[in-house]
Amino acid sequence: MTNHKNGSNGNPSAMLLPGLDGKRVVVTAGASGIGFAIAKLLHEQGVRVAICDIDSAALDKASLDLGGCIAEKADVSDNSAVEAFFYKVQNEFGGLDALVNNAGIAGPTGNLEDLSPDDWRRCIDVCLTGQFLCARQAIPMIKASGGGAIVNMASAAAKHGYAYRTPYSAAKFGVVGLTQSLAKELGPDNIRVNAVLPGIIEGPRMEGVILDRAEATGVNIDAMRNTYLKSISLRRMTSPKDVATTVAFLVSDLGFNLSGQSLGVDGNVETL
Repeated sequence: MTNHKNGSNGNPSAMLLPGLDGKRVVVTAGASGIGFAIAKLLHEQGVRVAICDIDSAALDKASLDLGGCIAEKADVSDNSAVEAFFYKVQNEFGGLDALVNNAGIAGPTGNLEDLSPDDWRRCIDVCLTGQFLCARQAIPMIKASGGGAIVNMASAAAKHGYAYRTPYSAAKFGVVGLTQSLAKELGPDNIRVNAVLPGIIEGPRMEGVILDRAEATGVNIDAMRNTYLKSISLRRMTSPKDVATTVAFLVSDLGFNLSGQSLGVDGNVETL
């Protein structure tokens, strides 16, 4: 790869981070949004990336954009699909150096007593159990590589109670607990485990969340959007690339001694 001067145009992808070139990394839900931003930045850093997602068309496009990387359709809440995906990664990569547990869904919005048990379970299954299922497959592979990193995607909702988004907040609090427990469990195997807590991410998913909450509370959508922005100290939403740079840092050698941490990438969300 061609080296670049540090800080050229302030573009993080123009700065090569130590220890990434040639690494083998899985990014779940890597075909769009935050996941694709992570996979793209890692690819630009010389990483061999494998992604899974539930959107076949997005996977095809992402694979082309990522140089023909491994791209498999898999729902992370489906253990059989997860096993098949990691089996392919093992066969094609011969091992694994890092896992980015990115897959998640927004979950239902509404008063708890109005939520269906099925909607609750689906949110927990994807946002929390999916991380367990993927880590369960990845850990033996990373151990065999002599160590590495796991980055679990949590949320600012893992620091604050989130009215009308209880399943999502509960799942993300669980991700922080999973992260801290695994950091203790896997530290002796030279595996660093951290959580990244994005805040209010700009894009269609967040616009949908704002719309749903505006409808649930009877508030005008513009007023609800302003309410969200006023809850952020920097008064701006976070971009997927902001999250990607933090993940790349944690996977790289720059994150060599970081483990068990929950890093907010949110402009300092004060409340939700």
